[in-house]
Amino acid sequence: MQIHDLEGDLRLTRTNRGLLVVGVLRSAIEQNCSRCLRDIEWPVEIELHEEALPILDFATGLPVDRSLEPDALRLTDHHELDLEEEVRDGMLLAEPIAPLCREDCPGLCIVCGLELSSGPHEHPDDEIDPRLEALRAFVDGPND
Repeated sequence: MQIHDLEGDLRLTRTNRGLLVVGVLRSAIEQNCSRCLRDIEWPVEIELHEEALPILDFATGLPVDRSLEPDALRLTDHHELDLEEEVRDGMLLAEPIAPLCREDCPGLCIVCGLELSSGPHEHPDDEIDPRLEALRAFVDGPND
């Protein structure tokens, strides 16, 4: 996943336990259209609302017991904030399952693999196994 120019606004507020991080980050990620396989940029917006707790006690300088809140965002031992994991997780959750270059993307031809949006093209009908000839009625319609 390739991320382009991460922008946004964050508000950092000191709490009695650590640091509250609230904000919105915007970016675009490189994707492939799930129908025609073109390269596209998909806009992504993630919201952060996390409390970062220290790993060292401010008063004593001793390590804090992390077993009480093992999944909490932590400040480094130099009291720095690293949001890389939270931003990456947010981007992964915002990533679409089947991105489209446009809503009405027709995709690729199942016979030749050309983009169907490039114009009309014809393919000759292949000979059908005689045992399956009766199924042609489902495609062509009933013969009256």
